[in-house]
Amino acid sequence: MPHMRKHHEFVVVAVLTLAACGKDATGPTRKPALIAFGSDRQGGQNDIYTMDSAGGQVVNLTNNAADDYAPAWSSDGQKIAFWSSRDANYEIYAMNADGSSPVRLTNNAAGDYAPAWSPDGQKIAFWSDREGNAEIYVMNADGTGPVRLTNDAADDYDPSWSPDGQKIAFESNRDGNFEIYVMNSDGSSPVRLTNNAVDDYGPSWSPDGLKIAFAVTPGNAEIYVMNADGSSPVRLTNNAADDYASAWSPDGQRIVLQSFRDGNYEIYVMNADGSSQVRLTNNAALDQNPRWRP
Repeated sequence: MPHMRKHHEFVVVAVLTLAACGKDATGPTRKPALIAFGSDRQGGQNDIYTMDSAGGQVVNLTNNAADDYAPAWSSDGQKIAFWSSRDANYEIYAMNADGSSPVRLTNNAAGDYAPAWSPDGQKIAFWSDREGNAEIYVMNADGTGPVRLTNDAADDYDPSWSPDGQKIAFESNRDGNFEIYVMNSDGSSPVRLTNNAVDDYGPSWSPDGLKIAFAVTPGNAEIYVMNADGSSPVRLTNNAADDYASAWSPDGQRIVLQSFRDGNYEIYVMNADGSSQVRLTNNAALDQNPRWRP
């Protein structure tokens, strides 16, 4: 992997309750509850997998000698974007949700990372060091029309769309240490949301757009949640290990995260208030970057 802050490998996502799959008493059968994630459990390279919301029924979607990271579902659940070293440097790809028909979306000598689909499925935001430092870009979902959204001497990482598609949250060290910012989806009007002496990173919008979850590093990393304007931050996790890059379930009731609390990185889920933390994966490999299918 390229040299970068360790949390950029660990983008975490939300999980619904088990009741989210199956048949509604008055409606049609719902899509099975799936979580996409990355793991090096097979052969040492990092591949993209899916599992059910209890951590079972694990399926390997990618299987090659390169590393594939950070799965991101399209809004309709039909595609998964990810970044991969399969063509020598890190580029962004998209594939069908079953792992078939992977297509390379970016193509340049720099690295492109951390894809995030817009809520309407038409755009993909990502960060790239193609101009020397890390900046946020957006492109059409087929890889055409890349546009740079941020432009400063600092590093900008980890774009996250607001549910209405009007805003993008991200992290930046433009004011010295890493803080959470938000800007319009065209890159205009960036506003700093957090302001403290430690690093804040990995923003994730709640489905109703009212909250943002993120990680804070006052020593080890912990998960916090704040209002979307940056007010009223609340700590959700509290242990001696690192808890990274939270993300919300589609119904806003749960949050998934990646944690080192049991000696290696595993995927956990908790209620949105931090209660009832449950381990979903359990093996000697690195399990990370979970993403809940919309």
